[in-house]
Amino acid sequence: DLGATALPHHAPAHVDFDALFDHVHPVALASSGLLARANGKTELSVNSVHYQGVDRLGEGLHIEATAPDGQIEAFAGTSGKALLLAVQWHPEWATDAHDDRRTFFHLLGRALRGAAPEELRQ
Repeated sequence: DLGATALPHHAPAHVDFDALFDHVHPVALASSGLLARANGKTELSVNSVHYQGVDRLGEGLHIEATAPDGQIEAFAGTSGKALLLAVQWHPEWATDAHDDRRTFFHLLGRALRGAAPEELRQ
């Protein structure tokens, strides 16, 4: 339920390509989640370029981040020994200017090198 004050999760249609990815809003990170622990923060400012969102999570998945309007912006889980981490923003955009976007890829890199999901929460 997004409530009465849904955020615009996409830039206006008339903006150029770069401005499309500069449309941002805050997300609250789940306190015990991978993203909160990796970033050492409870909130991030993320670029928002989506019209669709998660209605409800599948079994075994948990919320990692939500927008102020309640929209799920990130979720995680495991499949066997594999980590699943999905975000609604584009961490690949302007990584040179945003530490948290680089942190996202460091986290994935650790997972790819074999760190177990419980090790990534440390």
